[in-house]
Amino acid sequence: MRVSLFVTCLVDQLYPQVGLSAVKVLRKLGVSVDFDRRQTCCGQPAFNTGYADEARHVARYMLALYGDGDQPIVVPSGSCAAMIKVFAPGLWPEGSPERKSAERLAARTYEFSDFIVSVLGCERTGARFSETVTYHDSCHLLRELHISEQPRKLIRRVDGIDFREMENSTRCCGFGGTFAVKFADISSAMGEEKIRWIQGSGARYVVGNDVSCLMHLDGLLRRQSIPVKTLHLAELLAKFDD
Repeated sequence: MRVSLFVTCLVDQLYPQVGLSAVKVLRKLGVSVDFDRRQTCCGQPAFNTGYADEARHVARYMLALYGDGDQPIVVPSGSCAAMIKVFAPGLWPEGSPERKSAERLAARTYEFSDFIVSVLGCERTGARFSETVTYHDSCHLLRELHISEQPRKLIRRVDGIDFREMENSTRCCGFGGTFAVKFADISSAMGEEKIRWIQGSGARYVVGNDVSCLMHLDGLLRRQSIPVKTLHLAELLAKFDD
């Protein structure tokens, strides 16, 4: 099987190790991975801020890049996958050529953990990590894509891992993109609450599927010198011997 990796803006600019880990895991599972260097943004920041025309402009470029293909597109982000699968088609009128193209693109787009479990039918990557971890449900992944068990199945099958559910794992961490800038005090308060639940789990690592959430939590943890580290699911699943 061959897939296209849509790496997302934050991974491309700030967390390239997540993209590299995703490629490593997919190849380990027998999947050939293409990466189109022309890819840019899915349009989510503009869409979430209410700029529909700007979001449509960015999404139109993505349709030009991927719209005529047929291979699956794998996205290591619940929020960006949700933008492509749930929101992007609605940027155009029902029945329009762009709407139809966006719907076809949505149908072959998969979030990373969902692709591994639901498409490949795999729950074990051969990873080993002898640490205590907990898991944070990011909002778009859970509420828009309804993905919850897939990442947990993958985490539990990592050799040596001690997986502990935190209290209120489904509560928002407070990031929310530009929400964290416009409502910084509320965002920080929500993050602090999440940090307390992470600490209460006794885990040394918090795993997530969105680097945006992990970036927010990591900043709060570092500022308080709390010895808990953040880890994207792809990084965790790539911890195997080559």
